[in-house]
Amino acid sequence: MVKAFIGFSCVSLGVIIVLGLFFPWVFWLLVLVLPIVVMGVLDLLQTKHAIIRNYPVVGRMRYWMEALRPKIYQYFVESDIDGSPINRVDRSTIYQRAKRELDSQPFGTQFNVYAEGYEWMAHSIQPQNFDHLEKDPRVTFGGKDCKQPYSGSILNVSAMSYGSLSNNAVQALNGGAKIGNFAHNTGEGGISEAHLKQGGDIIWQIGTGYFGCRDDDGNFSDSLFAEKSALPQVRMIELKISQGAKPGHGGILPAAKNTPEIAAIRHVKPHTTVFSPPYHKAFNSPREMMLFIQRLRDLSKGKPVGFKLCIGQQREFYAICKAMIETDIYPDFITVDGGEGGTGAAPPEFSNSVGMPLMDGLSFVHDTLTGFNIRHHMKIIASGKILTGYHMLRAMALGADTCNSARAMMMALGCIQALVCNTNKCPTGVATQDKWLSAGLVVDDKKHRVANYHRDTIESAIELAGAAGLKDPHDITRRHIFRRVFMNQVKTFEDIYPSTAPGTLLNGLMPEHLKREMETVGIDTWI
Repeated sequence: MVKAFIGFSCVSLGVIIVLGLFFPWVFWLLVLVLPIVVMGVLDLLQTKHAIIRNYPVVGRMRYWMEALRPKIYQYFVESDIDGSPINRVDRSTIYQRAKRELDSQPFGTQFNVYAEGYEWMAHSIQPQNFDHLEKDPRVTFGGKDCKQPYSGSILNVSAMSYGSLSNNAVQALNGGAKIGNFAHNTGEGGISEAHLKQGGDIIWQIGTGYFGCRDDDGNFSDSLFAEKSALPQVRMIELKISQGAKPGHGGILPAAKNTPEIAAIRHVKPHTTVFSPPYHKAFNSPREMMLFIQRLRDLSKGKPVGFKLCIGQQREFYAICKAMIETDIYPDFITVDGGEGGTGAAPPEFSNSVGMPLMDGLSFVHDTLTGFNIRHHMKIIASGKILTGYHMLRAMALGADTCNSARAMMMALGCIQALVCNTNKCPTGVATQDKWLSAGLVVDDKKHRVANYHRDTIESAIELAGAAGLKDPHDITRRHIFRRVFMNQVKTFEDIYPSTAPGTLLNGLMPEHLKREMETVGIDTWI
């Protein structure tokens, strides 16, 4: 191929020059030929790509096709039900609700109802009248030590940081939260002006980097936290232990992205590389973790404080529960993130192979708290691929009080699942800091779409609960949800995730292997 390119270049340039001496207009062909020749010469000189070096010009087509492949696959190859990570059926539902378009479907389901893994909800012969049901059910966050309880929606915006999302995207999410009276989680990147401008309720997330409340050495700062938590928009504080997309993994803010604006928000030095450790430096044991939660509650003058985690080693959560009981300090809520959670960028091994999926983690947390007889002290938030009303009810059946959604909220903003979140080239202006791209996202339009999606999704959850004969979606149980586990075998979620009786983990009525595990769990070390 190299010889062919050299031959083509020599012959074409020679012919043009010779003919050009007789017919001057032929020199215009150099406009077409010369760029190809120059490109080929550069390909031969470069040393990074063997294919391009061996197949000058033509070899570039491989990289062009790789760049186009996700778009071609999404629009021309995949079916409506096999798109990943979110299929077209769910994407279309989100878009239609955000735009207030017709969200019904014709000709029946496209899902194979006899396939292993297919799920459905049991309806009632005597359903509830939707018009008589509460359209905006609320959940009160705040335990025995909380002085400023918060009445929250059953669906809120999950954690996404400013910096990962554009200024306009953050403003639109918060504006939607303001319109729809729901909460917007800041993500661990701190509270920016974009979070405050629209006036929506905020859940301030604090990660291992303590962004927005750290001293010059990266340690937690009481004074800065007290100052920021006093903001009236900050309604709750969430301590992030881990997230589903990359549990147990720290983060890096490259110097190139650490602009003066980002640095001011996060309280770091601009144009420096900032590392978020994979663990918290403010505490080193379950007992210290509970004391730190109480410290945050005191500094915020009694606002609800909870923590977010993706379940990993189960004995560590047992230790946390033991620490709650011994210290008599209880978080106001626990956010359970599933291993299927999304992020703009994560190592593939962490996204694909680390962390307990949401349904398993959610049922485990609810059942463990129930087994320790402390479930009543706190609320549980489910976070991990919550897209539809059915997803919300399924999470509630497993123990959730409310749900958080990130990717669905992004799609309500206009995200097309281009899968370039980590490149700063998001074509819809959602996950980018490119001002030209983010300018395409109009806040005054998109915030209404976020509110529309939120309202219609909650109404769908209420309507589904009514179809099951329930007046409140929280009344749903694991016996209402069915899953096909084999061609002719169907089990309820109660069969798959058996409920735990209150106090079981305190009175010793548990399997021997679990009893031995409990005896070895301490609260002064994670080991």
